[in-house]
Amino acid sequence: MSDFTNELVQHIINGVSLGSIYALIALGYTMVYGILQLINFAHSEVYMVGAFTAFYTARYMGLADKPGFLTLITLIVAAMVVCSIIGVSIERFAYRPLRRAPKLNILITAIGVSLLLQYSGQIIFGADPKVFPNVLDDQTLATLGTAELRLFDVTILGVAVFFMAVLTYMINYTKTGKAMRAVSTNWTVASLMGINVNRIISMTFIIGSSLAGVAAVLIGMKYPKIDPLMGMIIGMKAFVAAVVGGIGSLGGAVLGGLLIGFAEEMVKGYISSTYADAFTFAMLILVLIFRPAGLLGKPSQEKV
Repeated sequence: MSDFTNELVQHIINGVSLGSIYALIALGYTMVYGILQLINFAHSEVYMVGAFTAFYTARYMGLADKPGFLTLITLIVAAMVVCSIIGVSIERFAYRPLRRAPKLNILITAIGVSLLLQYSGQIIFGADPKVFPNVLDDQTLATLGTAELRLFDVTILGVAVFFMAVLTYMINYTKTGKAMRAVSTNWTVASLMGINVNRIISMTFIIGSSLAGVAAVLIGMKYPKIDPLMGMIIGMKAFVAAVVGGIGSLGGAVLGGLLIGFAEEMVKGYISSTYADAFTFAMLILVLIFRPAGLLGKPSQEKV
């Protein structure tokens, strides 16, 4: 194989790995939007809390020097639990009292909660970056020319696919999933049919926040530096992924995450890492111009 082909294969592997993480975070954005028509800007800070939860769990349980799949599972569970508590608390105390308020009020509140968590994180965890514990001993599983398929990449993709499959099954084949779809269609009618709308909305925040916790552990494993402001850029990229794919569409969030991850890796590899973030937002602008509903989104019509 030529050097160009080897390099391309390596970039594809890296892009799919990074895109899987974006997709997990984007699912949280798109689920909340599908239910409440709300952009939960605090979602990226929930992801940050998940990373620090895993960091301190590894430290206090003595797992920092015990890499392995058991350590990975333990940290994922801890991050999911804490993130779900943070997520449902945000919904209960910040968004629920404003549910009948104008959308602008809720949007401002979401930004305020995001800033609150950012600066609270700096006070609680310290503003200095921290090194994420060694979760797994990375190793090369296969080589194709000079391209390497590493354990980290396979693990990230496997974990992401597992949780996406569980979410898909839950949405399509469980009572809670059917209730979520009903509430997303019309929550007034859903409540008249006996569905506890508040419980379903809380469950949506729990699931979306849990996925952010999973993504935090995966990103910490691959890029082991965390800080209280780590959610800003990756959160925006995940939001872009949700919009590009079609916000409100679970499949769109996954597609958007993979596209953003792949595009970012290609720009870093063949143009310059300096332009990677700019290219991501340029992609968002192009999609909004030519397909405002996103790649898999359905155009909505408003009655005047």
